[in-house]
Amino acid sequence: MPREQKQVRELQEGSYVMMDDSPCKINHYSTAKPGKHGSAKARIEGKGVFDEKKRSLSQPVDAKVWVPIIERKQGQVVSVSGDDAQVMDLDTYETFTMLIPEGESFSSDDTIEYLEYEGQRKVVG
Repeated sequence: MPREQKQVRELQEGSYVMMDDSPCKINHYSTAKPGKHGSAKARIEGKGVFDEKKRSLSQPVDAKVWVPIIERKQGQVVSVSGDDAQVMDLDTYETFTMLIPEGESFSSDDTIEYLEYEGQRKVVG
């Protein structure tokens, strides 16, 4: 799996972290001061990159968590059929079908940017 381990204290808003085995983008990160015998705790709130579900995580700041390595790629729209777009990756020339996000419209020869992680893809920007 394309991911690495980091300490919770290294995370920041806008970066990615694995929560419930799903890659999530961090929306909010806060820490609480340590108690008499404990260590500082971090509370992380995020949203699933591919499923849009809200998730939260509470861990000591020195705990290790998995951080997904999500690739940002370029593609060219080959054809459009209903809500699906046939897209060709501009690096590998692989062709695949992606769901067109709500409110977006694609046409042939459009260049798009998308995120990819373990076979999951999502159009961005």
